[in-house]
Amino acid sequence: MSTVQARGCPVHQGRDDRKSARLADANLAPAENARVVGSFAAGREILRSSKVRQAGAGAEMVDLSRPDEISFFFLDGDQHRKRRAAVAGLFAPKTIVTRHRAVMDRTMDSIIASLQERGAAPLDELSWQMAVDVAAEIIGLTESDSNVNLAKRVRAVLDSSVSHNPSMLKKLLFRALMMIRVGRFWKHDLLPVIEARRKEPKDDVISYMVKENYSRKGMIMEALSYGGAGMMTTREFIVMAAWHLFEKPALRERFLSGDEEDQFAILEEILRLEPVASLLHRRAVEKTDSTTRGGAMAEDETVCISIRDANVDEAITGPCPFELDPDRAKRMKVVGPYMSFGDGPHRCPGAQVALHETRVFLDRLLRLPGIRLEAEPDILWNPQIQGYELRGAVVACDQG
Repeated sequence: MSTVQARGCPVHQGRDDRKSARLADANLAPAENARVVGSFAAGREILRSSKVRQAGAGAEMVDLSRPDEISFFFLDGDQHRKRRAAVAGLFAPKTIVTRHRAVMDRTMDSIIASLQERGAAPLDELSWQMAVDVAAEIIGLTESDSNVNLAKRVRAVLDSSVSHNPSMLKKLLFRALMMIRVGRFWKHDLLPVIEARRKEPKDDVISYMVKENYSRKGMIMEALSYGGAGMMTTREFIVMAAWHLFEKPALRERFLSGDEEDQFAILEEILRLEPVASLLHRRAVEKTDSTTRGGAMAEDETVCISIRDANVDEAITGPCPFELDPDRAKRMKVVGPYMSFGDGPHRCPGAQVALHETRVFLDRLLRLPGIRLEAEPDILWNPQIQGYELRGAVVACDQG
């Protein structure tokens, strides 16, 4: 599969500001026998349909008869709505401002102090610290021995969970390694919180799970689902957005001189061009009709919605779809990130949290005296999550 190819921008002669598109073109792999949908309108209609269910990402192997033992990610209908609604307030704009912003500021104080003392640091390590601290507060992972150790244990579980080799020996080793790493996460991070929340509930995901008497497996799956979504993808996006801003002085100046609304417009446009997740799969449980070409589905048909193609669909972006234009969404009267956070009932619940922490991170980082990008990141492809990873970027600043 390849994403939409540049057809030539009438204004800037085919300018293409995307950094991850070539790698994605060479590596994107829709599920076998899935029909690929690249139209924004058709993709949105399918994602919003009540007649489709999650597919891909291992959804076919999930036992839906035990909903209390699986993540909300794999649920649909009333079960999914109940899970989402129970913790929706944790992701509300007011909560971000009144509660999560304080965590973001504290984390950035620590990051900035450490960077100024060291003089230089890997950018993905700094963005990981921000992503972990914020996600930990929302999930309720606040009783660990330290956030540094929490981050290491969560990263170990998530990294091993997406490096599965299907050969028999590798499969056995994978399971053994996962049991060890998940066991450490349970013992050192999740169990202490569960015991604390039973005595004194708080407003977080784990308190809800304790109240609803989730099983041990269910708690682990839910915590890691929120952790994976809130930590891994945000880490990559922060690095990608920083990379664009470091190499584009005019855009960086606009970001630093603009208000929050303008900063969000810049970040959302970068995310439109560089979505961390590339594909979404859905299966129709019954025949669906459509007013959009490509949006109708036969019963039991599986489609693969290409976020990358939808995000550069000129029917919704206007001309020059490959150009980074922060004014595009406002001009086209479209939600800024387009399809990058998904759509419909499974749209990413932490979308606003991710944008806020990215804005706070970059606003603070880029104001440091002498801040510079000493080494650009290497772009790697993760076939399990069908998305890019950025490693090796180094930022430096004046010490003092």
